[in-house]
Amino acid sequence: MKKLVLAGVSVAAIIASAFPAAQGATNAPAVRSPYELLNEAMARVHANYVGPVDDTKLIYSAINGMVSSLDPHSSYMDPKEYAEMQTENHGEFAGIGVELTRDGENIKVVTALDDSPAKQAGIANGDLIIAIDGTSARGMALKDAVDRMRGPAGAPLRLTLSHSDDEKSARDITISRAVVHVPSVKFERKADVGYIRIASFSDNTDSTLRSAVASLKQQIGPNLKGYVIDLRNDPGGLLDQAIAVSDDLLNSGEIVSTRGRTAGETQHYQARPGDITDGKPIVLLVNEGTASASEIVAGALQDNKRATVIGTTTYGKGSVQTIIPLGGQIGGALKLTTAKYYTPSGHSIQALGIAPDIGVSNLTEKEDHDSSRAAKRSEASLEGHFDSEAITRPVTATIYPEEGKKYDDFQLSYALGRLTGDANYATSR
Repeated sequence: MKKLVLAGVSVAAIIASAFPAAQGATNAPAVRSPYELLNEAMARVHANYVGPVDDTKLIYSAINGMVSSLDPHSSYMDPKEYAEMQTENHGEFAGIGVELTRDGENIKVVTALDDSPAKQAGIANGDLIIAIDGTSARGMALKDAVDRMRGPAGAPLRLTLSHSDDEKSARDITISRAVVHVPSVKFERKADVGYIRIASFSDNTDSTLRSAVASLKQQIGPNLKGYVIDLRNDPGGLLDQAIAVSDDLLNSGEIVSTRGRTAGETQHYQARPGDITDGKPIVLLVNEGTASASEIVAGALQDNKRATVIGTTTYGKGSVQTIIPLGGQIGGALKLTTAKYYTPSGHSIQALGIAPDIGVSNLTEKEDHDSSRAAKRSEASLEGHFDSEAITRPVTATIYPEEGKKYDDFQLSYALGRLTGDANYATSR
């Protein structure tokens, strides 16, 4: 960076030469309201900007700036982004398969979706995206980052990633974009246990879960000991699907309550009779990538003592966003935080997460203590997040895999061993 050296010329003269006086500044009309201020700013841009401007683009940017300043999860979607979001909720889109959030000036990875190019490239929860195709992502709007990362299937994308805000640790990777299919539910038989992986909550999660349970019952038969439901790295999705999935697994009790700005906006969601698993034991796997809608399911099953929750403390996103379409073909939609949700026991998990009943890590104790990413994988690390309504983050004693041994998936092995009573499941393999 060049030093500023002033040699015999006044600072005032330099400033005057670089920044000529604003046209009409002395006789600008008094602005009486914020709306008039916006109109005045638009008029000044039109009158004084060095080139032509697009009013629609200006308005889109103004709305996004206004809404995104509220909290990390509120934003504006222009018509193209709104259409893409609707496609994603049907379980398919083009890109690399990452769930992103805004963390102050940074773009952060919440999770890499199963079987996606991002997952295969080793992108991890909590990674910061430093640059996209050589363009710095610091200060970039979230929607701009998403736009840059999408593209035709097969087209390369170069990302600069870091585990921390220290760019010295950054690394470059190149990924080929692909049409990302997001199967909401996958399942398989593991001995006499039904294993069900819920990757996200899209508009067919409930019906697909029902089909998965029916198929596992048929495959395993009367020896079925129970189910492991895996919500690790599930970034959430549709609230109604989280409620429906919880209802599938409960016979009674509250699932979740949502509280808006006023008491009259509070809603309580109750489970109806009928458990599709016929009361079989359930182990729920969670980790720091378990967020939002998946935390609703975890909280409902834990508080109703329907499942044993195993893993690590969840992400801690306790707010609900509503998609509010704006009128006309150029309207797009607002994604606006309209409520906070509470578990059946009346607790908010905002910025705290759900503590597992049994803490189990896939990292060894040394790896866990050495990990610089762990603290970055939570809602509490986001700039501008809603404060927690509790005093402290829940702490659970953690079971670690043995140093020096390799495990395919220690958390899953532990869960299977708990259901089957077979300690060998948690041995190295």
